[in-house]
Amino acid sequence: MIIVKTKEEIELMREAALVVSKTLGMLAGEVKPGVTTLYLDKLAEAFIREQGAIPGFLGLYDFPNTLCMSPNAQVVHGIPNDTPLQEGDIISIDCGAIKNDFYGDHAYTFAIGEIAPEVEKLLRITKESLYVGIRELRVGKRTGDVGYAIQQYCEAHGYGVVRELVGHGLGKTMHEDPEMPNYGRRGRGKKLIEGMTVAIEPMINMGTKRIEQLADGWTILTRDRKPSAHFEHDIAIVNGKPQLLSTFDYVYEALGVESNEEDEFRFSKS
Repeated sequence: MIIVKTKEEIELMREAALVVSKTLGMLAGEVKPGVTTLYLDKLAEAFIREQGAIPGFLGLYDFPNTLCMSPNAQVVHGIPNDTPLQEGDIISIDCGAIKNDFYGDHAYTFAIGEIAPEVEKLLRITKESLYVGIRELRVGKRTGDVGYAIQQYCEAHGYGVVRELVGHGLGKTMHEDPEMPNYGRRGRGKKLIEGMTVAIEPMINMGTKRIEQLADGWTILTRDRKPSAHFEHDIAIVNGKPQLLSTFDYVYEALGVESNEEDEFRFSKS
């Protein structure tokens, strides 16, 4: 069952989402060669608590850390460790926080120094596909419309779209209805309605769509060990159309990047 949120609840959810956005922005200035993912994880936990929030992933389903840190061929759910990041790596950082009793859940894939052009393209196309999907998030459409748009955009570039892991509804629990696959057929799936809040998160592989899980019970890898990218936003349907609750603005400020990609989805209280 889809849990519809009031406009007041959506504003509270935006505060939770922005805790995560600010955390990713803080981390953007720290992600560099020689840094360990465990160090970044400890920074994130302290930063989230300083904002009057609670780490959303720590202890969730018994996950041991604040961040899911997934480098290179890891798709999602990587566990932070003491292995230093290296020049040319990529790292997906997925972060959650609880504030106002609501979850924020937000992810960005960072380049570590200079990366190969083909990997840079994977990151660009994956992030573009996120907005392609968000654009479909309108009253009267269906979850299959969102997934179809993401799938077609990424497969047109020869990439594999992960099937086993999907986006989801978001609210006072991390995973609510509906599931939001990154693949699908137009006109299929649950109908999108006013006041629904979701996390859309393309997980796109340079090679095969097939994945496997490590013995740690968490880490998901591409089967062919080619790189994977992951970007995620929290979105509400307000006045029939998508409004972002999260933002990459803090990341871009830290990285010195100018972007207008979010302009059409900017949050408004009106």
